Amino acid sequence: MDLSAMKVGMNVDIQRSDGRVHSACVSGINKATDSVTVEWFEKGETKGKEIEASAIFALNPELQAVIPEPAPAPAPVKQLPPSKLPSARGRPSSARQPLNHVQQNSPKPNSARANKNNSPQRNAINKHSSPQRNSNIAGQKNGNAGTPTSREVSSASSARSRHSMVPNENGVGDRDNVAPLPAGPVQNASKIAQSRRRSNVVKKVDEIKKNREDRRAKQEAVKEQRIKDVDLANNPNWEFLQMIREYKEELDFSPLTNADQVRNHQISVCVRKRPMNKKEHNKKDADVITVPNKDNIVVHEPKTKVDLTKYLENQCFRFDYAFDESSSNELVYKFTAKPLVETIFNRGMATCFAYGQTGSGKTHTMGGNFNGKNQDVTKGVYALAAADVFKFLHKPEHKKKELSVSCSFFEIYSGKVFDLLNKKTKLRVLEDGKQQVQVVGLQEKPVSNTNEVLNLISAGNTVRTSGTTSANNHSSRSHAVFQIILRTKKARRVHGKFSLIDLAGNERGKDTQSSNRQTRMEGAEINKSLLALKECIRSLGHKGAHVPFRASKLTQVLRDSFIGDNSRTCMIAMISPGMSSCEHTLNTLRYADRVKELGPGDPSDGGPNDGFIPASENPVSPERSLSPSNSDLAMLCTHNEEEVSVEMYTFHEVMNQLQEMEEQVVDDHRHCLEESKQLIAEEERLMEMTDEVDYDVEEYVTRLDDILGRKIEMLSMLRDKVSNFRGQLQEEEKASKNIKRP
Repeated sequence: MDLSAMKVGMNVDIQRSDGRVHSACVSGINKATDSVTVEWFEKGETKGKEIEASAIFALNPELQAVIPEPAPAPAPVKQLPPSKLPSARGRPSSARQPLNHVQQNSPKPNSARANKNNSPQRNAINKHSSPQRNSNIAGQKNGNAGTPTSREVSSASSARSRHSMVPNENGVGDRDNVAPLPAGPVQNASKIAQSRRRSNVVKKVDEIKKNREDRRAKQEAVKEQRIKDVDLANNPNWEFLQMIREYKEELDFSPLTNADQVRNHQISVCVRKRPMNKKEHNKKDADVITVPNKDNIVVHEPKTKVDLTKYLENQCFRFDYAFDESSSNELVYKFTAKPLVETIFNRGMATCFAYGQTGSGKTHTMGGNFNGKNQDVTKGVYALAAADVFKFLHKPEHKKKELSVSCSFFEIYSGKVFDLLNKKTKLRVLEDGKQQVQVVGLQEKPVSNTNEVLNLISAGNTVRTSGTTSANNHSSRSHAVFQIILRTKKARRVHGKFSLIDLAGNERGKDTQSSNRQTRMEGAEINKSLLALKECIRSLGHKGAHVPFRASKLTQVLRDSFIGDNSRTCMIAMISPGMSSCEHTLNTLRYADRVKELGPGDPSDGGPNDGFIPASENPVSPERSLSPSNSDLAMLCTHNEEEVSVEMYTFHEVMNQLQEMEEQVVDDHRHCLEESKQLIAEEERLMEMTDEVDYDVEEYVTRLDDILGRKIEMLSMLRDKVSNFRGQLQEEEKASKNIKRP
């Protein structure tokens, strides 16, 4: 658009947002944006705005009709008689002149303005010309009569703009109160251009409004789709479900099948996702786990921004194998425990763990399917492994070895070992002179077929310790260890051992901080044993590294599974798919990822003795000795500083001392009872001696005094130990209160 017709300082008509039309001065011209900046004086202050050039031309059509030419030299102004001068009430025609040519009108008395609209002189004012107009007329007489100027063409519209100043109720023309003109050609033109009269700020506001309307329309479309979708209807997590579905639509799924090849690893880490259970369906929990292929897991962690916008943080993990919710126990067994069966026939030690949150399906995987509280043991890893053991045993290459099969089944609960095949008898774990760990009193039942193994598993599961938790009504609170042992028939030496472990739930620290001491001890022992198990598996992948098996009863019992070149381990990490279990699921996956990350071929954190704390730096009080179990515990805490705080280490140390003192007190009490029985028998014989007529009184007194002295000495020692044990209980109570709550 040609802006050459406009000049800075020129007066033009503008229309305000409320419809008023009045004159304003051009203060700037921006050809890049086709806009004009104008200013005017209103209510005692100068105001301004930016207007599009199209709006200016719409209100001032004469600017488009005439291209301004160089103004001729001004001619002498002919003076009119005073009687013919225009009235002071008429304003000079300055609508198209620069401001320096505008003559300022001096204010007149109110009485002179009172009859402005009705005075006969108004017609005379409209007929007379201003002095400048007279100069133009004079110029035309001097040679420019045939060429009309732009001021003559614009006289009609400028007259309207000059009279936009209306008098107030006192008859005085108030410049601060500008009244709109009656509807006319200019008003109609302004209405046509009104849609184009937008400044840059207004354009931005309109753009924001349009984006808001588009966003609301999209939200309405999503809500309509939600109503149509039966699964999302009335679900409080429908937004997360929708985002998860959109994420899954972009994936190519290729789950693990029986046709895939089984790879051999010394340390194998797998993950299994269980299906959504009835409880999760009832509370309309969202499935936040995706298994796109045979070795990847995606966790859709729900997040909420500060402005309450919901979004997903998709975290990916990679393992040796990943099983989705449709995988059966047979498929899981094929890729996890089955490759380990052959190891025990080659003088090896094999171990298979099921690890995960309470209620994630560990007992289902290892023991078999549950129908209420009844378990079908034929579908578990225990039974499938036993069946394969007997298949290998009858192969020609293994028949000549003359091996026999026996089984043992025990549990580790709160640091204590119980035999599940012998009326849950309490067992002791000791080291012999060759530093071999022996479970004293553990029964091994010889078996000859799979059915006998299944009977042992069923008998052991019925007496296993369980409890009710927030995650599961029938939760296993102990580590169950089922061992299949191969021995030579003649020498009865161990040829191979397959340990299948159903671990207790990996409870978080907040779940173990209870006011009940038994619950605290139970949870602390679970956490410590899982931490020790991770470090022992790490050492298995690093030849010559120290194995901290004394840090927990579980790793102490399984010591022979972590040493030797022919040891293989498989861990099955069980995860729950519900959104409410997302935090526990991430902890399980990070634990499993840490184990596999430090497998064979990966860089080691240190040498064999790395992790031991020197006696001068060890945070143990001087009166406490650094026992082997405490040394291994210190190593665990050094390698896992991000997981174990100083307060937690102190608590575990106190727990170790408490467990050792408990065993001593119980053993001393048992010995005291046995000794008391012998003393009572001696006392009974003394009493029989007193029934004789001529018994030796001096002998009676001497023997009785000896018996009483032995009793007093024995009971005093026992009482001192009980007193120390009571003090240790108070130490445990104090240490548990110092643990920082997460």
